[in-house]
Amino acid sequence: MPQSQVRLAANRYGKSRVRVMRVTKHEQHHDLDEWTVQILLTGDFEEAHTVGDNTNILPTDTMKNTVYFVARESKAQSIEDYAKELVNYILTRNPQVTDVQVAIESHLWKRLTIDGKPYPTAFMRGSDERQTTIVSREPGKAFQIRSGFDHLTVLKTAQSGFSGYIKDSLTTLPETTDRLFGTALQADWPYRDNAIAEGIDFNKVRKHLRETMISTFAKHDSLSVQQTLYAMAQAALGHTDIIDEVHMLMPNKHNLLVDMARFGRDNPNHIFVPTDEPHGTIEATVQRA
Repeated sequence: MPQSQVRLAANRYGKSRVRVMRVTKHEQHHDLDEWTVQILLTGDFEEAHTVGDNTNILPTDTMKNTVYFVARESKAQSIEDYAKELVNYILTRNPQVTDVQVAIESHLWKRLTIDGKPYPTAFMRGSDERQTTIVSREPGKAFQIRSGFDHLTVLKTAQSGFSGYIKDSLTTLPETTDRLFGTALQADWPYRDNAIAEGIDFNKVRKHLRETMISTFAKHDSLSVQQTLYAMAQAALGHTDIIDEVHMLMPNKHNLLVDMARFGRDNPNHIFVPTDEPHGTIEATVQRA
């Protein structure tokens, strides 16, 4: 049977899950960063696919080493600025590349408290929360930067209910005006081009947007996850003018009320079973009008 006529469409390749631990030593203390880096290249790679010619292929092992080398030379204080350095390093040395995308997750470490004070050179791993960024650039064009955070696990024990929804023959969920509301929040936002060109304190912006969203989550009288998601995004957009949209993913991490009647006791929203699976998935992008 003759081979079908085909052509190569969109393609890219790179190195994923390159892990870096960076220690920055100051006179009185050390700083610690742990990053997981992904590099993806788009460019003139057709002959590598069609005839096995690797002339234009930068080995992914070289990309891994580039992550370490640039980290060694970097003075960046944010994952965004480090990603920009990494993008520029690859672009300036690889004319066959038409786009570089670098995605970074930063894992949280905090100082140990010893004798009531933060210890300068000892740390403990924080929560599963991660700071995130995706930075890309084509030769001769401006950076595109999308930042955020992921796995921010929060829960409130008041000001949350769910009622008035569709009920059919398969509905067993009872209405409630008093439930636990837990989620592992993912949020990200693209920065305006002019803001990137003028310069951004990425760490400061992320911190303030995170605090704004958390504050809204805690204080909001929630009638649904959707309503609280919208309120959190609205508050974030009201906090700064250097972003025009926020994408949010909020799984509804259920806490199921235990039926204590079989034990002859009541359960006034006191004892629950936390469960991750299955969970509700609520996702939306909120933009300026």
